[in-house]
Amino acid sequence: MSTSRHTFAQLCAAVTAALPVLLAAPAAVAAPQTPPPSTAVGGERLGLPGVQVNPLAGAPALPTDLTGLSWIVSDATSGEVLASYNPHLRLPPASTLKILFADTVLPKFDRNAVHRVADAEIQNIGPGSSLVGIKENLDYRVEDLWRGVFLSSGNDAVHVLAHMNGGVQQTVNEMQARAEALQARDTEVISPDGYDMDGQVSSAYDLSLFARSGLRNPDFRMYCATRDAQFPGAVDKNTGRRGSFGIANTDRLLGKYPGLIGVKNGTTTNAGSTFVGAAQRNGRTLLVTVMHPASYQRVYDETAELLDWGFAAAGKVQPVGRLVDEKPAGSEKPAGSGEPTGQAAGATGAAAPPPHSSTTPAGPDAVSAGDDWLGLLGGWSAVVAGAVVGAVAVVLLRRQTPGRY
Repeated sequence: MSTSRHTFAQLCAAVTAALPVLLAAPAAVAAPQTPPPSTAVGGERLGLPGVQVNPLAGAPALPTDLTGLSWIVSDATSGEVLASYNPHLRLPPASTLKILFADTVLPKFDRNAVHRVADAEIQNIGPGSSLVGIKENLDYRVEDLWRGVFLSSGNDAVHVLAHMNGGVQQTVNEMQARAEALQARDTEVISPDGYDMDGQVSSAYDLSLFARSGLRNPDFRMYCATRDAQFPGAVDKNTGRRGSFGIANTDRLLGKYPGLIGVKNGTTTNAGSTFVGAAQRNGRTLLVTVMHPASYQRVYDETAELLDWGFAAAGKVQPVGRLVDEKPAGSEKPAGSGEPTGQAAGATGAAAPPPHSSTTPAGPDAVSAGDDWLGLLGGWSAVVAGAVVGAVAVVLLRRQTPGRY
C-alpha cells in the first residue's frame, strides 16, 4: 500500500510540475485548416494566420470590431488582395456555394428556354432548406429558375437546374472540376446548393475566386443584382390561369450599400452566416467575403465596413497576395506554382496581429481551446500516467470549454 501511495504521489507531483508549463502555453494557435505558406494559392502571406495588410503612408486603419473567422478584401479586376484574415481557412460555405453552382451551370442553358418540372426533380431536398416554391408538372423558364436561385436562394431551383444538367451528382462533379480549374484548392463540393453536408467546405479566398469568375458573365451579374421579381405560381383551378407571386433578394445590402452589385449570402447551422459582396465605385470593383462572424447581422455590417475600408485604402496599401487566374485548359500546374510570394506581391513587413482574436466566435470548424489543451496534454503522456492525465484533461477541458459537458 505504501508503494502505491508513493507511486501515486510521484504521478501527482509530475502533473503539478507539468501544469505551469501547460497554463503558460500560448492560447492563440494557428488553425490547422489553414495551409502552410508554401502551399497557399495566391501568395505566401495568404497562408499565414491572422490579419495580413501592408499599409503605405496615409492608409486608413482596418476596422477593429471584426468578428468573422475569415475574410478577404480584393480587387475584382486586378485580382490584388488588399487585406485578409485567414482567407484559406476551410469552413462550411452555406448558400454561397451557389456562386460556384451558377458559375458552372448558368452558361449551359438559354435563359428563355422552358422546362417542365418532374416530381423527382424536387425530391430529396434537405429538410429546412430555403425554397422559392417550385411545383411539379408546371413549366418554368430558365431565367425564372435562376431568379429563384439568386433571390430566394431556393434549393428547389438548384435541384431542378441540376437535373437539367444531368443530375445532382453529375453537377457536383462538374462543380468540383470547375473549382479545380479556378485553382480553388480549399473547396470540397458534396451538394450543389450549399446545404450542410459532412466534408463540404470552402474558404473566403475560393468564394472570391468563384464570384470574380461569375461576375464576368452578364447574366450572372444581372441575376445577383436583381432586388425583386415575380415568380410563376400555381394554376387557378377555376380560371385555368397561372398566377405569380413576388420574391425579393435576401441580400440585405442590395439597394442600401452605395454601388453594391450583389453576389450571394448564406446561412446554415454549421456555416453560421457567410456573405460575398461586390461593389463598384469610381471605376473600381471590390470583392469582400466574410465567413462566420458573431451573428447574422454582423456578416452584412462587416462586409460594408471592409468595402468602405477597401475603397479608402485603394492605392494606399501594397497587395498581400492576389486572386489567381483560371488555369489554361489541360494545364496540370500544381497549386500555387507560378504564383507570387508575399514579397513579389508587395507583401513586405511583419504580419499584423489579428485585431479581433478575443471576440472571434468558436465556429463549428474552428479549433476550440479544449482541443488545443487536449493536444498539449497528449504531449505529456510520457510523463503522466494515463488515468491521472485523463482526469486532469477533463478538468482542463471543462474549464476551457464551458457548456460542452
